[in-house]
Amino acid sequence: MKKKINIYQVLPRLYGNKQTHNTPGGSLQENGVGKMNDFTDAELARIHDYGFTHIWYTGLLEHATETDYSAYGIRRDNPDVIKGRAGSPYAIKDYYDIDPDLAVRPENRMAEFEALVRRTHKAGLGLIMDFVPNHVARQYFSDAKPAGVKDLGEDDNPNKAFDPQNNFYYITGQTLHHDFSLKRSDLGPYREYPAKATGNDKFDAYPSVNDWYETVKLNYGVDYLGGRSTHFSPTPSTWLKMTDILLFWAGKGVDAFRCDMAEMVPCDFWHYAIAKVKAQYPDVLFIAEVYNPGEYRSYIHHGGFDYLYDKVGLYDTLRGVVGGHTSAACITGCWQSTDDISTHMLNFLENHDEQRIASDFFAGDPRRAVPALIVSALLRQSAFMVYAGQELGEKGMDAEGFSGKDGRTTIFDYWGVKSLQKITSGLTDLTADEQYLYNTYRRVLRLSNDSAALREGISYDLMYANYDRACGFNPDRHFAFFRAEGKEKLLIVVNFDDHDANVGIRIPRHAFEFLSLRPGIRSAIDLLSGITQTVEIKPDSHTFVTVKAQGAVILKL
Repeated sequence: MKKKINIYQVLPRLYGNKQTHNTPGGSLQENGVGKMNDFTDAELARIHDYGFTHIWYTGLLEHATETDYSAYGIRRDNPDVIKGRAGSPYAIKDYYDIDPDLAVRPENRMAEFEALVRRTHKAGLGLIMDFVPNHVARQYFSDAKPAGVKDLGEDDNPNKAFDPQNNFYYITGQTLHHDFSLKRSDLGPYREYPAKATGNDKFDAYPSVNDWYETVKLNYGVDYLGGRSTHFSPTPSTWLKMTDILLFWAGKGVDAFRCDMAEMVPCDFWHYAIAKVKAQYPDVLFIAEVYNPGEYRSYIHHGGFDYLYDKVGLYDTLRGVVGGHTSAACITGCWQSTDDISTHMLNFLENHDEQRIASDFFAGDPRRAVPALIVSALLRQSAFMVYAGQELGEKGMDAEGFSGKDGRTTIFDYWGVKSLQKITSGLTDLTADEQYLYNTYRRVLRLSNDSAALREGISYDLMYANYDRACGFNPDRHFAFFRAEGKEKLLIVVNFDDHDANVGIRIPRHAFEFLSLRPGIRSAIDLLSGITQTVEIKPDSHTFVTVKAQGAVILKL
């Protein structure tokens, strides 16, 4: 049976952390840290039972941190080029190692990771890890690389600003300037000479506080200062080294790679590397974080990606609809723009980069996004992702330290997150709103694979027949569509409005022909609530449906 991909994103550093008394900007000793071992057999079984098919463990790779692990043979990092006390999980320090923060016994971190892989698979879940190809920590050094592997930059000629076989770009004759980030440390000020280009394509020696100053850009054979000319033959050294890293982790049992800022790396590299990996591990999936719709098809058809973020289209549109400044009718344009690649899209309402739904910067109330949840998860056969804490309405309004009060859950600081602590402590003492939200997400996720129509059925958008605002249907705040597979026909209506609605939805004659619908009076059960509504469907006539404020119905006809 075909499965719809449902991903649960977790940041292990936060997920299992039981510390309830946090100090802004606090150390690991003050604020605690979650471990890989917190993902027990029972916890992983719950996650699978909830409706997820894959779990994305964010931040597994060893990254730069202020925490001192020199006792375990790991070089210390200069705090001048670290964001937060814990450090960014996207400033990779060693591609061949697991972050020691996440191990109960840091010296045993790889064995603990391998045990996590086994537990994850035992629970029936696929394991996703980050692959960060565009940039590394400024003090990158692999002490865990296999024998015979040369480190990034080991053979570079730093006297050349660009060379196709260099792993980094150099600002020749200049020292890195980072006066804004100087911290008191026994290591002294960080010095980099010659300066390397910064991760966000900053090709000078003066990154600002708003740049990715803690990272350096990797060189895939593109001469950015030479008209973006490409030098892909002979194969660049970076291509070979990064492909070996992918093969290393695929060999450990990783089922999928979420590829950070994939569009900042040339598509030709992905074509090369993904083909190499899939030749040995054909079932490994590749997920691209991309933001340029004009490049979507290149990254699928040439690059070889299985899934792409649908951020610029569906996420941005749904956020606008929830906020009341975008019409629900705009959702139609989103799916139409990716209709030919819909099975390759990954939908979401939250991830570590975006503001939490319940934050003051988004909706303020997580229930307001329930209609968006239905659309994002069920409109198409696309994959769907939930960020841990979303299912309880995590607000992300803590001022954790470097992250500040920005509506996001920190990826830079050690912190105990209350919603995650409720999840990992047996889901006791939930408020009525939290229980409603938790149950709604679980019902939607389970339905997406239990129902053949939702799992693999066709979609039929009803909006084109309902723009006239007849019978109470408001195309700015209501959205309606069918999903169908064989004899299973589902009429799905969502209400983004703050008021209950009894609306008439015109079902055109073409829908009856296309979906093999039979006219008549039906007793239709709402798969979300279990409540039955009596509806009459006739070609080119209105079918009346009751939908609660900020809610939805999935009527099985």
